[in-house]
Amino acid sequence: MSMVRAGIVGATGYVGADLVRLLAEHPEIQLTILTSRQFAGKPISEAYPAFRNRIDLICEDYSADQIAQKADIIFLAVPHQVSMKIVPELIQKGLKVIDLSADFRFSDIKRYEKHYQPHSAKDLVGEAVYGLCEINKEAIRTARLIGNPGCYPTSVALPLIPLLKAGLIQSAGIIVDSKSGSSGAGRSLGIASHFCEVNESFKAYKVNQHRHAPEMEEVLENACGTKISITFVPHLLPITRGMLSTIYTQVSKNTTKEKIYACLTEFYKNASFVRIYVPEQVPDTLDVRGTNFCDIGFVFDSETGRLVLLSAIDNLMKGAAGQAVQNMNIMLGLNETTGLWQLPMPL
Repeated sequence: MSMVRAGIVGATGYVGADLVRLLAEHPEIQLTILTSRQFAGKPISEAYPAFRNRIDLICEDYSADQIAQKADIIFLAVPHQVSMKIVPELIQKGLKVIDLSADFRFSDIKRYEKHYQPHSAKDLVGEAVYGLCEINKEAIRTARLIGNPGCYPTSVALPLIPLLKAGLIQSAGIIVDSKSGSSGAGRSLGIASHFCEVNESFKAYKVNQHRHAPEMEEVLENACGTKISITFVPHLLPITRGMLSTIYTQVSKNTTKEKIYACLTEFYKNASFVRIYVPEQVPDTLDVRGTNFCDIGFVFDSETGRLVLLSAIDNLMKGAAGQAVQNMNIMLGLNETTGLWQLPMPL
């Protein structure tokens, strides 16, 4: 198999930089084009000196024609609304597209428009595949347009879907308490992400108003075939990378700790990037930092019937760039771990 040419639109954001890092070392990929409005005409190492003497690509202004000449598959690491404007022309030119914005994550266009903005590429929404790799692998294989999941929804859907499908937990009354590192806010300047605002601080934000909540509800409803309503409270952690979601659910009648563990381990027995902890063992963001793993643990209180699920991911990896590369591997018929099988840093 010859090398597949890949490009990144929006290569100098945090997610774009992780894509550069992963694709530049991918054994089956030739990274051929990077675009950046801010750094056009400058090497990627000017934006990220860590790449100096390793990656010498010059960032370019966006041009669909140039991308079509230089790439076979393209990653879009750009804001919502920007993607919907450029995806149609990239698809028309025969490219496979993995979009990391929210523009093609929703199958229900009304739900998207309620929480984001009017959609200008509605004809492609129905074709796009939601790229939650462990759930939608077969559809991803033949897709030409992937809506890469959000970080919070990834950390929530992976532990919940097996248990909801098996009827071991109730679909009503699910409470999601999630914490994310500050890189989730992106590289653009903002007072809320300044060091002095984040350091020695821990706070909730967008309580029950975060736009990832409707994404969570849709992916869970599509996977499980039942109406889902979630109370979602995100928090900002004073760390750079990492996400921990604590999910409170009520179990169904006759659910036991043994059934919960058996359900999760059986569902993910062939999932390379999902690690299920034994009961009462809880995951830590440190153990997934810089990797594409999702670690899942749980604690079950049989007296109250309350099941607490916990999941840890790196928000820039399994929550964004890593999952995007995993999607690419599946689309290209590669082993999904290719280029992603890094050992976690123990410290």
